[in-house]
Order: sequence, then structure tokens, then C-alpha cells
Amino acid sequence: MSAGTPKSLASSGQKPIQEICHPLGAEEAALTPSPDVRNITSSIGEKDPSLPNGTPVETSSPSSSSSLLNRLQLDDDPDVETRDLFVTVDDPKKHVSTMETYITYRVVTKTTRVEFDLPEYSVRRRYQDFDWLRTKLEDSQPTHLIPPLPEKFVMKGVVDRFSEEFVETRRKALDKFLKRVADHPVLSFNEHFNSFLSAKDLNKKQGLALLSKMGESVKYVTGGYKLRSRPMEFAAMGDYLDMFTQKLGTIDRIAQRIIKEQSEYLAELREYGPVYTTWAASEAELQGPLEGVASCMANCSSALDELTQEMSGDFLPVLREYVLYIESMKAVLKKRDDVHAEYEAKLEAASLRKEERPTAKVPTDVEKCQDRVECFNADLKSDWDQWQNNKIQDFRQLLTGMADHNIQYYEKCLAAWESVIPVLQDKQPQETETEED
Repeated sequence: MSAGTPKSLASSGQKPIQEICHPLGAEEAALTPSPDVRNITSSIGEKDPSLPNGTPVETSSPSSSSSLLNRLQLDDDPDVETRDLFVTVDDPKKHVSTMETYITYRVVTKTTRVEFDLPEYSVRRRYQDFDWLRTKLEDSQPTHLIPPLPEKFVMKGVVDRFSEEFVETRRKALDKFLKRVADHPVLSFNEHFNSFLSAKDLNKKQGLALLSKMGESVKYVTGGYKLRSRPMEFAAMGDYLDMFTQKLGTIDRIAQRIIKEQSEYLAELREYGPVYTTWAASEAELQGPLEGVASCMANCSSALDELTQEMSGDFLPVLREYVLYIESMKAVLKKRDDVHAEYEAKLEAASLRKEERPTAKVPTDVEKCQDRVECFNADLKSDWDQWQNNKIQDFRQLLTGMADHNIQYYEKCLAAWESVIPVLQDKQPQETETEED
């Protein structure tokens, strides 16, 4: 997204503040500064700190091994051969004790990074350990987009959280979460991520002080001072997220309805087929055709069951993941706005002081605050680019998988019905001969 000139700020009795130019941007977006502010902003705006930036694209195996997906090769990651950290989540196990019942997952790490003492690790983690890791990443890396975790709680009576289907869906989501963190150029070097992957027993006592430490990660929030307007590129991000949320919500509602209708149709098919079987027992002349139709119904039922499971097990979780991703992105945008608002407040206060004392130097806290804004802008733009790349690849794979599963479903149904035709046609010659006699 390219930067542009923001709209004029509404008058609020406060003096206009020059917009901060992104240190890595090719274009500049600026508000026209007033003369008393220009001197301060010009001395601060000359800085151009070197900031980490990168947009690696996550690769994951296709959801199906059938011909359609084999023809579509997802070769979008040029850095796959240079990666030095690989993480997988597998082997879920149920643990039952007198106090609680829970599931643990095996986390296997292979790496050549010098930060790790060994080239390979295998540890077991439960959901609350993943939640601890995400909280730590969010607390220690407030300028970055932290990938979402699957939601912890499910509606009682609706989903059995210990069923094989639910556990497998959660395992896939946890695996994707760690892979996204491992592919991030900054988050993957976080000390808490290192501990999560390598430590046999996590020391989570420091998490008890989280509430007191949260103020450190959002200490830039200014009491009562509200950002006048977002820079155009970040405003465009917010507008896109609102639109994307609406589209995903509509798709999710329709998909849920389709799954419900498919489940109801599946129940009818399973009841429909056996009727032909019982009918065949009392119709000697039609026994073959009736049993053939019953077998066809059973095959169609099996194919529809697979299609429904694919939609509920693969399609819907991706939609839900991106809904949670949007919430995370909006939270980071809000933090960026808070940092920017603090900078505006400090800059305006410095401007007023400069009017009173023209020889006064620019306060250090103003420079530090601008540095935070620049870092936030750079990190957020980098993470936004990576998120867009991941989104394109994920939905390309998801929609291809959906097309492939529908093709398989209709091919199986077609084959089932075609297999009945010879059985039905075998009766026609006998009937013709009887009529001629």
C-alpha cells in the first residue's frame, strides 16, 4: 500500500502535527506543519534507523494428494532451502488424573541455529503452554503481529473437546501457529520461543506478574489524548480488515448452512438405502436391481460424508483462523495508534515549550517516542506484507482443496450410479423374450 496525503484534520483547538515519514517507505505522507512545530519535527525527522524487515512466505503441504492438487504446485517460497528452524506438532495424548483431564502434544524441533544447544528437541506441551507462549510474545514484541491460537473454550454439549476430530483439528491449528512463529524473522528468535521449544519443563511463574507487566508493553498509551487520524496506509489497512471480516462472516454463515443441509441429506440417504435392501428380500424378480440401488446409495452416502467432514474439518477452521488473525491485526493497529498519539502529544507539548523558550533543545523523550513510532510502523508494515502472502497462499490451497474434494465427490457418485445401469439393463432382455413367447 502506498502512502498518500492524509485528509485535513478536524479542528480541535490543537495545533496540527507533521505526519511521521516511514523510515523504509519510498513515499512520504505529511501534514502541513505550523511554523512553530516545523523546527522541532525537522530535527527529529532526519533520523533513519536501520530496522529489521522481511516477508518470508510460509509453505505447507497441500491438503490433498489427488491429481488436481498435484497439478497445482505451490512453489511460492524461494527460501525453503535456507531455513534453519523446523517445528512440527504431532502425537496428541490424553492424560487423566484425579484433578483434571487434558491433552498434550509432541513438539519436535530441528535446527542449526547457534542459539540452541542441540540440533533436535522433542517436548510435550498442552494448550495452556501454547497460550503462555503467545502471551509472552505479545508482551515482549508489542510491535509485531502474533499469530492466533485456536480458541480454548468450546460450547458445552456442542463439541467434545476430547474427540478425535476435535483434537486433530486443534493439533493442526497449533502446528500452524508454531510454524508461523518459526518463519517470522523476529519472533523466531524470541527467548520465550526458544524455551518453549527446548525446555523440558517451562518456568511459567513469571507469567503471574503479567498484569503488572502489561503496562510496560502499552506504556505509550496517553491518558485522554486521542490520535487525530491514522496515516492513509494504516487507515486503508483498517478498512480492508473491516471488509475482510464481513466477507469471511458471510462465507462462514453460508458454509455452516451448507454443512447442516449436507448432514440432513446424509441422514436421509442412510435411511433411504436400507429400504431398497428390505424391499429386495420380498421381490425375487427385482432383487438384483434393488440391491444395486441400495449399494449405490451406500456409496453416495460415504462420498457425501467425506465431503462434509472436509468442509467442517479443513474449510471452516481456516476461516475461523483468519477471523482471529483479523482481531490480532486490529489490536496491533490500535497499539500503533496509541504510540502515535503519544508522539503527537509530546510533540505538541515540546512546541509550546519552544514558544516560551526558543533556545530549548528537543526533549529526549520526544525523540525516543518518534523512534517507537517508526519502529512500530516498519514492523507492522513488514508483518502486514507477510500476512498478505500467507493469506494468498492459504486461500489458494484451501479453495483448490475444496474444488478437488467436490470433484472427488461427484466422480464417486457418478461411478456409483453408472455401476447400477448394467444391473438394470440385464433384466430388459429377459422381459423382452417373455413378451415374444
